[in-house]
Amino acid sequence: MKTEFSGRGRKSGGGPKHRRAKPQRSKGVFIRVRPAVKALAAYAAPEEGRAGKLRLDFNENTLGCSPAVLRALRRVDAELLAVYPEYEAATRRLARQFRVRPSEMLLTNGVDDALRMLMETFIEPGDTVLIPEPTFSMYRFFAEVAGARVETVRYDNAMKFPLEETLRALKRSPRILFLANPNNPTGTLLDHKALAQILEAARRTLVLVDEAYFEFSGVTVLPWIRSRTNLVVARTFSKAAALAALRLGALFACEDLADPMRRAHTPYPVNALALVAAEAALGDRKFLRAYVSQVRDSRWQLARGLERLGARVFPSGGNFLLADFGAGASRLVRRLAQRGILLRDRKDDFGRDGFVRITAGTPTQTKRLLQAIEEIW
Repeated sequence: MKTEFSGRGRKSGGGPKHRRAKPQRSKGVFIRVRPAVKALAAYAAPEEGRAGKLRLDFNENTLGCSPAVLRALRRVDAELLAVYPEYEAATRRLARQFRVRPSEMLLTNGVDDALRMLMETFIEPGDTVLIPEPTFSMYRFFAEVAGARVETVRYDNAMKFPLEETLRALKRSPRILFLANPNNPTGTLLDHKALAQILEAARRTLVLVDEAYFEFSGVTVLPWIRSRTNLVVARTFSKAAALAALRLGALFACEDLADPMRRAHTPYPVNALALVAAEAALGDRKFLRAYVSQVRDSRWQLARGLERLGARVFPSGGNFLLADFGAGASRLVRRLAQRGILLRDRKDDFGRDGFVRITAGTPTQTKRLLQAIEEIW
Protein backbone atom coordinates (compact mmCIF):
# COMPACT_ATOMS: atom_id res chain seq x y z
CA MET A 1 0.00 0.00 0.00
CA LYS A 2 1.28 3.41 -0.90
CA THR A 3 1.13 6.18 1.62
CA GLU A 4 0.22 9.69 0.51
CA PHE A 5 1.80 12.76 1.98
CA SER A 6 0.14 16.13 2.04
CA GLY A 7 1.92 19.38 1.40
CA ARG A 8 3.52 19.15 -2.04
CA GLY A 9 1.19 16.79 -3.93
CA ARG A 10 3.77 14.00 -3.99
CA LYS A 11 3.23 10.25 -3.51
CA SER A 12 5.80 7.99 -1.88
CA GLY A 13 7.48 5.27 -3.81
CA GLY A 14 7.69 5.29 -7.58
CA GLY A 15 4.66 5.90 -9.70
CA PRO A 16 4.05 8.58 -12.23
CA LYS A 17 6.15 11.68 -12.75
CA HIS A 18 5.92 14.06 -9.81
CA ARG A 19 4.06 17.28 -10.42
CA ARG A 20 4.68 20.53 -8.59
CA ALA A 21 1.70 21.89 -6.75
CA LYS A 22 0.27 24.97 -8.42
CA PRO A 23 1.34 27.99 -6.37
CA GLN A 24 -1.42 29.75 -4.53
CA ARG A 25 -1.89 33.38 -5.41
CA SER A 26 -1.35 35.49 -2.32
CA LYS A 27 -4.44 37.27 -1.19
CA GLY A 28 -2.21 40.08 0.07
CA VAL A 29 -2.45 42.11 3.21
CA PHE A 30 -3.47 45.69 2.67
CA ILE A 31 -2.28 48.07 5.37
CA ARG A 32 -3.37 51.65 5.04
CA VAL A 33 -0.51 54.09 4.52
CA ARG A 34 -0.99 57.63 5.78
CA PRO A 35 -1.76 59.98 2.89
CA ALA A 36 0.96 62.38 4.06
CA VAL A 37 3.55 59.63 3.64
CA LYS A 38 2.23 58.44 0.28
CA ALA A 39 2.55 61.99 -1.04
CA LEU A 40 6.22 62.34 -0.05
CA ALA A 41 8.90 62.58 -2.69
CA ALA A 42 11.82 60.24 -2.08
CA TYR A 43 14.90 61.92 -0.60
CA ALA A 44 17.85 61.94 -2.98
CA ALA A 45 20.74 60.80 -0.80
CA PRO A 46 24.30 61.49 -1.96
CA GLU A 47 25.84 58.89 -4.19
CA GLU A 48 28.08 56.44 -2.39
CA GLY A 49 31.76 56.04 -3.15
CA ARG A 50 32.67 59.58 -2.01
CA ALA A 51 35.62 58.48 0.14
CA GLY A 52 38.96 59.64 -1.21
CA LYS A 53 37.41 62.36 -3.37
CA LEU A 54 37.41 66.09 -2.78
CA ARG A 55 34.07 66.32 -0.94
CA LEU A 56 32.78 69.83 -1.47
CA ASP A 57 29.15 68.79 -1.90
CA PHE A 58 27.67 68.28 1.60
CA ASN A 59 29.32 70.98 3.74
CA GLU A 60 31.29 68.42 5.70
CA ASN A 61 34.60 69.13 7.38
CA THR A 62 37.12 68.36 4.61
CA LEU A 63 40.08 68.02 6.95
CA GLY A 64 38.71 65.45 9.39
CA CYS A 65 38.14 65.44 13.13
CA SER A 66 40.57 66.49 15.82
CA PRO A 67 43.31 63.96 16.69
CA ALA A 68 41.96 64.18 20.24
CA VAL A 69 38.74 62.55 19.02
CA LEU A 70 40.61 59.60 17.53
CA ARG A 71 42.65 59.16 20.69
CA ALA A 72 39.49 59.16 22.81
CA LEU A 73 37.79 56.59 20.59
CA ARG A 74 40.83 54.29 20.71
CA ARG A 75 40.50 54.21 24.50
CA VAL A 76 36.97 52.80 24.30
CA ASP A 77 36.77 49.31 25.79
CA ALA A 78 34.49 46.37 25.11
CA GLU A 79 32.30 47.02 28.14
CA LEU A 80 31.27 50.47 26.90
CA LEU A 81 29.94 48.90 23.72
CA ALA A 82 28.08 46.17 25.59
CA VAL A 83 25.89 48.38 27.75
CA TYR A 84 23.22 50.93 26.93
CA PRO A 85 24.52 54.53 26.92
CA GLU A 86 24.47 56.57 30.10
CA TYR A 87 23.83 60.26 29.54
CA GLU A 88 23.76 62.10 32.84
CA ALA A 89 27.47 62.78 33.36
CA ALA A 90 28.16 63.47 29.67
CA THR A 91 25.18 65.81 29.45
CA ARG A 92 26.42 67.79 32.44
CA ARG A 93 29.88 68.18 30.90
CA LEU A 94 28.55 69.10 27.45
CA ALA A 95 26.05 71.56 28.91
CA ARG A 96 28.92 73.25 30.73
CA GLN A 97 30.74 73.64 27.41
CA PHE A 98 27.64 75.27 25.87
CA ARG A 99 27.03 77.37 29.01
CA VAL A 100 23.52 76.08 29.58
CA ARG A 101 21.88 73.97 32.26
CA PRO A 102 21.53 70.23 31.57
CA SER A 103 17.76 70.68 31.84
CA GLU A 104 17.94 73.12 28.91
CA MET A 105 19.69 70.70 26.52
CA LEU A 106 18.60 67.52 24.73
CA LEU A 107 21.05 65.33 22.84
CA THR A 108 19.70 63.98 19.56
CA ASN A 109 20.72 61.53 16.85
CA GLY A 110 21.73 64.36 14.53
CA VAL A 111 19.59 67.41 13.80
CA ASP A 112 17.26 65.22 11.72
CA ASP A 113 16.24 63.44 14.93
CA ALA A 114 15.74 66.81 16.60
CA LEU A 115 13.36 67.90 13.84
CA ARG A 116 11.38 64.68 14.12
CA MET A 117 11.07 65.20 17.87
CA LEU A 118 9.83 68.76 17.39
CA MET A 119 7.12 67.51 15.06
CA GLU A 120 6.05 64.75 17.43
CA THR A 121 5.91 67.14 20.38
CA PHE A 122 4.20 70.20 18.90
CA ILE A 123 2.52 69.39 15.57
CA GLU A 124 -0.95 67.97 14.96
CA PRO A 125 -2.07 67.08 11.42
CA GLY A 126 -3.28 70.23 9.72
CA ASP A 127 -1.16 72.63 11.78
CA THR A 128 0.74 75.23 9.77
CA VAL A 129 4.52 75.53 9.69
CA LEU A 130 6.35 78.44 8.09
CA ILE A 131 9.52 77.82 6.08
CA PRO A 132 11.63 80.44 4.27
CA GLU A 133 12.84 78.64 1.13
CA PRO A 134 15.11 77.49 -0.34
CA THR A 135 16.53 76.00 2.83
CA PHE A 136 17.44 72.70 4.48
CA SER A 137 15.07 70.19 2.88
CA MET A 138 14.46 68.21 6.08
CA TYR A 139 12.29 71.01 7.52
CA ARG A 140 9.69 70.42 4.82
CA PHE A 141 10.22 66.65 4.90
CA PHE A 142 9.41 66.19 8.58
CA ALA A 143 6.58 68.72 8.44
CA GLU A 144 4.94 66.81 5.60
CA VAL A 145 5.46 63.46 7.34
CA ALA A 146 3.63 64.92 10.35
CA GLY A 147 0.74 66.03 8.13
CA ALA A 148 1.40 69.72 8.65
CA ARG A 149 0.42 72.38 6.16
CA VAL A 150 3.56 74.07 4.82
CA GLU A 151 3.49 77.81 4.18
CA THR A 152 6.55 79.32 2.51
CA VAL A 153 8.20 82.67 1.92
CA ARG A 154 11.04 83.00 -0.59
CA TYR A 155 14.53 84.46 -0.53
CA ASP A 156 14.87 87.04 -3.30
CA ASN A 157 17.24 86.97 -6.29
CA ALA A 158 20.01 88.47 -4.16
CA MET A 159 19.45 85.72 -1.54
CA LYS A 160 18.17 88.31 0.91
CA PHE A 161 16.02 86.96 3.73
CA PRO A 162 12.29 87.81 3.26
CA LEU A 163 11.95 89.61 6.58
CA GLU A 164 8.80 91.63 5.89
CA GLU A 165 7.00 88.64 4.37
CA THR A 166 7.98 86.52 7.37
CA LEU A 167 6.71 89.11 9.84
CA ARG A 168 3.38 89.27 7.98
CA ALA A 169 3.10 85.47 7.94
CA LEU A 170 3.74 85.34 11.69
CA LYS A 171 0.57 87.39 12.25
CA ARG A 172 -1.33 84.23 11.22
CA SER A 173 0.36 82.35 14.12
CA PRO A 174 1.87 79.32 12.41
CA ARG A 175 2.77 76.57 14.85
CA ILE A 176 6.52 76.50 14.04
CA LEU A 177 8.90 78.73 12.07
CA PHE A 178 12.03 76.97 10.78
CA LEU A 179 14.96 79.32 10.45
CA ALA A 180 18.48 78.26 9.47
CA ASN A 181 21.07 80.89 10.39
CA PRO A 182 23.25 80.94 8.32
CA ASN A 183 20.84 79.53 5.78
CA ASN A 184 21.66 76.53 3.62
CA PRO A 185 22.02 76.76 0.61
CA THR A 186 21.92 80.56 0.25
CA GLY A 187 24.51 81.34 2.94
CA THR A 188 22.34 84.23 4.19
CA LEU A 189 23.11 85.35 7.74
CA LEU A 190 20.59 87.25 9.88
CA ASP A 191 21.90 89.66 12.49
CA HIS A 192 20.63 89.94 16.05
CA LYS A 193 18.32 92.85 15.21
CA ALA A 194 16.41 90.86 12.58
CA LEU A 195 16.29 87.78 14.81
CA ALA A 196 14.87 89.84 17.68
CA GLN A 197 12.19 91.26 15.37
CA ILE A 198 11.17 87.76 14.32
CA LEU A 199 11.00 86.42 17.85
CA GLU A 200 9.02 89.44 19.01
CA ALA A 201 6.49 88.92 16.20
CA ALA A 202 6.26 85.17 16.86
CA ARG A 203 4.36 85.45 20.15
CA ARG A 204 2.27 82.32 19.37
CA THR A 205 4.83 80.52 17.22
CA LEU A 206 7.70 78.26 18.21
CA VAL A 207 10.85 79.46 16.41
CA LEU A 208 13.58 76.94 15.66
CA VAL A 209 16.88 78.66 14.91
CA ASP A 210 19.17 76.07 13.35
CA GLU A 211 22.78 77.08 14.03
CA ALA A 212 24.46 74.20 12.21
CA TYR A 213 27.11 76.62 10.88
CA PHE A 214 27.48 78.76 13.99
CA GLU A 215 31.23 78.16 14.29
CA PHE A 216 31.78 79.82 10.91
CA SER A 217 29.37 82.75 11.39
CA GLY A 218 29.91 83.57 15.06
CA VAL A 219 26.26 84.69 15.37
CA THR A 220 24.14 82.87 17.96
CA VAL A 221 20.93 83.33 19.92
CA LEU A 222 21.67 80.48 22.32
CA PRO A 223 21.92 82.84 25.36
CA TRP A 224 18.36 84.03 24.57
CA ILE A 225 16.62 80.75 25.42
CA ARG A 226 15.78 81.87 28.97
CA SER A 227 14.29 85.21 27.97
CA ARG A 228 12.60 84.00 24.76
CA THR A 229 10.35 81.16 25.82
CA ASN A 230 9.27 80.43 22.20
CA LEU A 231 12.86 79.84 21.06
CA VAL A 232 14.55 76.51 20.32
CA VAL A 233 18.16 76.44 19.10
CA ALA A 234 19.70 73.51 17.23
CA ARG A 235 23.41 72.71 16.96
CA THR A 236 25.24 69.86 15.26
CA PHE A 237 28.58 68.11 15.55
CA SER A 238 28.47 67.15 11.86
CA LYS A 239 30.06 70.29 10.41
CA ALA A 240 32.94 72.04 12.16
CA ALA A 241 33.55 69.16 14.60
CA ALA A 242 33.69 66.63 11.71
CA LEU A 243 31.54 63.98 13.42
CA ALA A 244 28.93 63.55 10.68
CA ALA A 245 29.29 59.77 10.69
CA LEU A 246 28.44 59.58 14.41
CA ARG A 247 25.15 61.52 14.08
CA LEU A 248 25.06 63.85 17.06
CA GLY A 249 23.06 67.02 17.49
CA ALA A 250 21.60 69.03 20.33
CA LEU A 251 18.50 71.11 21.03
CA PHE A 252 18.44 73.98 23.51
CA ALA A 253 15.35 75.60 25.00
CA CYS A 254 13.98 76.93 28.27
CA GLU A 255 12.95 74.23 30.70
CA ASP A 256 9.24 74.67 29.96
CA LEU A 257 9.87 73.82 26.29
CA ALA A 258 12.57 71.23 26.88
CA ASP A 259 10.46 69.17 29.27
CA PRO A 260 7.71 68.11 26.82
CA MET A 261 10.34 67.39 24.16
CA ARG A 262 12.18 65.18 26.61
CA ARG A 263 8.96 63.27 27.26
CA ALA A 264 8.56 62.62 23.53
CA HIS A 265 12.20 61.58 23.11
CA THR A 266 13.40 58.00 22.86
CA PRO A 267 15.30 56.67 25.91
CA TYR A 268 18.58 55.98 24.06
CA PRO A 269 18.78 58.45 21.16
CA VAL A 270 22.58 58.88 21.03
CA ASN A 271 25.24 56.21 20.90
CA ALA A 272 28.07 56.09 23.43
CA LEU A 273 30.82 56.60 20.85
CA ALA A 274 29.23 59.87 19.74
CA LEU A 275 29.31 61.14 23.33
CA VAL A 276 32.99 60.23 23.71
CA ALA A 277 33.84 61.93 20.42
CA ALA A 278 31.79 65.05 21.16
CA GLU A 279 33.48 65.70 24.48
CA ALA A 280 36.90 65.26 22.92
CA ALA A 281 36.01 67.55 20.01
CA LEU A 282 34.75 70.35 22.25
CA GLY A 283 37.78 69.93 24.47
CA ASP A 284 40.20 70.63 21.60
CA ARG A 285 39.31 74.29 21.06
CA LYS A 286 42.68 75.02 19.48
CA PHE A 287 42.08 72.54 16.66
CA LEU A 288 38.56 73.83 16.07
CA ARG A 289 39.65 77.48 15.97
CA ALA A 290 42.45 76.69 13.52
CA TYR A 291 40.11 74.81 11.19
CA VAL A 292 37.46 77.52 11.25
CA SER A 293 40.12 80.12 10.48
CA GLN A 294 41.28 78.08 7.48
CA VAL A 295 37.74 77.78 6.19
CA ARG A 296 37.06 81.51 6.48
CA ASP A 297 40.25 82.28 4.55
CA SER A 298 39.36 79.66 1.98
CA ARG A 299 35.81 80.99 1.63
CA TRP A 300 37.20 84.43 0.76
CA GLN A 301 39.71 82.90 -1.68
CA LEU A 302 36.95 80.81 -3.28
CA ALA A 303 34.61 83.79 -3.69
CA ARG A 304 37.28 85.93 -5.37
CA GLY A 305 38.36 83.09 -7.62
CA LEU A 306 34.82 82.26 -8.75
CA GLU A 307 34.05 85.90 -9.47
CA ARG A 308 37.21 86.13 -11.55
CA LEU A 309 35.95 83.15 -13.55
CA GLY A 310 32.66 84.91 -14.23
CA ALA A 311 30.33 83.33 -11.64
CA ARG A 312 28.01 85.34 -9.43
CA VAL A 313 28.78 84.64 -5.78
CA PHE A 314 26.44 85.35 -2.87
CA PRO A 315 27.65 86.37 0.62
CA SER A 316 27.80 83.47 3.07
CA GLY A 317 28.13 83.03 6.81
CA GLY A 318 28.67 79.27 6.54
CA ASN A 319 31.45 76.96 5.41
CA PHE A 320 30.13 77.11 1.84
CA LEU A 321 29.23 79.46 -0.98
CA LEU A 322 26.33 79.56 -3.40
CA ALA A 323 27.42 80.49 -6.90
CA ASP A 324 25.46 81.11 -10.09
CA PHE A 325 27.36 79.91 -13.16
CA GLY A 326 24.44 80.35 -15.54
CA ALA A 327 23.68 77.85 -18.28
CA GLY A 328 25.96 74.84 -18.31
CA ALA A 329 26.47 74.61 -14.54
CA SER A 330 25.11 71.06 -14.34
CA ARG A 331 27.59 69.99 -17.01
CA LEU A 332 30.38 71.62 -15.01
CA VAL A 333 29.36 69.70 -11.89
CA ARG A 334 29.37 66.42 -13.81
CA ARG A 335 32.78 67.06 -15.38
CA LEU A 336 34.31 67.98 -12.03
CA ALA A 337 32.90 64.77 -10.55
CA GLN A 338 34.77 62.86 -13.25
CA ARG A 339 37.93 64.42 -11.81
CA GLY A 340 37.00 63.40 -8.28
CA ILE A 341 35.77 66.84 -7.20
CA LEU A 342 32.21 66.82 -5.85
CA LEU A 343 29.97 69.90 -5.80
CA ARG A 344 26.22 70.19 -5.13
CA ASP A 345 23.99 71.14 -8.03
CA ARG A 346 21.09 73.19 -6.62
CA LYS A 347 19.16 73.91 -9.82
CA ASP A 348 16.02 72.26 -8.43
CA ASP A 349 15.87 74.86 -5.64
CA PHE A 350 15.77 77.74 -8.09
CA GLY A 351 14.01 76.34 -11.14
CA ARG A 352 16.87 76.71 -13.57
CA ASP A 353 20.40 75.55 -14.32
CA GLY A 354 23.20 77.61 -12.86
CA PHE A 355 23.16 77.41 -9.06
CA VAL A 356 25.88 75.36 -7.39
CA ARG A 357 26.69 75.10 -3.69
CA ILE A 358 30.37 74.66 -2.92
CA THR A 359 31.88 73.74 0.44
CA ALA A 360 34.88 75.83 1.44
CA GLY A 361 37.65 73.36 2.23
CA THR A 362 41.25 74.14 3.06
CA PRO A 363 43.10 76.77 0.98
CA THR A 364 44.96 73.96 -0.83
CA GLN A 365 41.69 72.25 -1.72
CA THR A 366 40.21 75.54 -2.91
CA LYS A 367 43.20 76.15 -5.17
CA ARG A 368 42.73 72.69 -6.71
CA LEU A 369 39.03 73.36 -7.30
CA LEU A 370 39.56 76.76 -8.92
CA GLN A 371 42.24 75.38 -11.21
CA ALA A 372 39.92 72.56 -12.32
CA ILE A 373 37.03 74.95 -12.96
CA GLU A 374 39.27 77.22 -15.02
CA GLU A 375 40.37 74.29 -17.15
CA ILE A 376 36.80 73.09 -17.74
CA TRP A 377 34.81 76.31 -17.74
